[in-house]
Amino acid sequence: MKILFVTSEAGPYAASGGLGDVMGALPKAIADNKELSCEVIMPLYDTMKEEYRSQLELVCDIKFDLSWRHTGASIYKINNSGVTYYFVENHYYFDRKRLYGEFDDGERFAFFSMAVIEFMLNMGNIPDILHANDWQSAAAIVYLKTKYAHLDAFSNLKTVYTIHNIEYQGKFDPYILGDVYGIDSKYRDLCVWDGALNLMKAAMVLSDFVTTVSPNYASELEYDFFAFGLAPIVKSIKHKMDGVINGIDYSYFSPEVGGDIYQPFTKTNYKTGKQKNKKALCEEIGLPYKKDTPLFVMITRLASQKGIDLLLAILDELLMEDIQLVVLGTGEKEYENALLSAQSRHDNFKALITFDRVLSKKMYAAADVFLMPSKSEPCGLAQMICCSYATIPVVRSVGGLKDSIIPYGVEGANGFRFDNYNAHELLFTAKQAAAVYKNKEEWNALTKSAKASNFTWNNSAAKYIQIYKNLLS
Repeated sequence: MKILFVTSEAGPYAASGGLGDVMGALPKAIADNKELSCEVIMPLYDTMKEEYRSQLELVCDIKFDLSWRHTGASIYKINNSGVTYYFVENHYYFDRKRLYGEFDDGERFAFFSMAVIEFMLNMGNIPDILHANDWQSAAAIVYLKTKYAHLDAFSNLKTVYTIHNIEYQGKFDPYILGDVYGIDSKYRDLCVWDGALNLMKAAMVLSDFVTTVSPNYASELEYDFFAFGLAPIVKSIKHKMDGVINGIDYSYFSPEVGGDIYQPFTKTNYKTGKQKNKKALCEEIGLPYKKDTPLFVMITRLASQKGIDLLLAILDELLMEDIQLVVLGTGEKEYENALLSAQSRHDNFKALITFDRVLSKKMYAAADVFLMPSKSEPCGLAQMICCSYATIPVVRSVGGLKDSIIPYGVEGANGFRFDNYNAHELLFTAKQAAAVYKNKEEWNALTKSAKASNFTWNNSAAKYIQIYKNLLS
């Protein structure tokens, strides 16, 4: 069985968020099953590091028409951990210094999606499953089911489409359907939703199977609050839709391996290991080290979706407790300024307004409690990462947070949860975590359970493999 993942990013070659992490890990986990052959195709951005660029091997050059444009691409490849990564090179579209946010993103990813189809035809390299991800590669499915549907070469090809975040749908003015995408007007109703060309909607309708990045998120998308206008489409495709929760890379996020943290530690010495990391972090960021005071951290993009407004509403009251708190992240200026203002009022609070991957890893290892009060969270990785470091998450019961965190008081608990998007529910739950921390017997049992949580990618890979087999059978 051959699987081709189509994606706009994949670590370590290009990554701006969760999609890049998933596409860097999931194909490798699937490829571990020797019954399957796994390939990934993505744009070749000029941001690729030289250490990877030097490994590129030219596969072929292709020429094709995108609407009225005569264009083409060079295809390169790298083999990595049993997975072949293909890269679509076109200097005009992808030498941009950033992955997204360009005025012509619609055209850029139309080109990429058609290049994927033309590459398969050129090489005769037709997979059994084409697995596209988010709006940037949605057009690959749209092309297969419309413009290229008459070709025998694709008659047995099945398609899977994964929604990593439904908020970003690939919405454009409908006039570009023909002029930019080169799709016949007879397919307009398939591709347009609520007055706009909507690539995610089209891929959801046309694909053979649709997944989201957690089971709970799949259920939530039936409601307008979470679905950003696509709830009716979600309800219409429930018969071919499921949620598969993401995993984390334990070779990177592992206190046993160490890597970037101050002091590696194991399951048997994690209590002393965490104290060493906590002391070192406090020294680095200028916070007094207090062995018996719980250290709370929050590592996040400073945006309303992440619940930062809840934290700000109760921040002064929370900091009256015997706790310390560190927030790391960048985002909306009003949130950055509010956190810096709070820092000037409290000596037990630090606002680190920066993006620092190494520092965030140090914080996972040093913290006692991790705050994640998200308004919406398709899957979330931070709550899984902190469990690996025996750091206890306080999360809202939403999306993948609800799927991965078992609340305190329930058998197998590995964290704390609150249900409603309410600042004082967050405050109450944070206070509860601080109180349990003082009870060493209870806290040790909780941290031991969190450390034992299994969020390996192998679990997710097995579920995807079953989806592929079901489609082909």
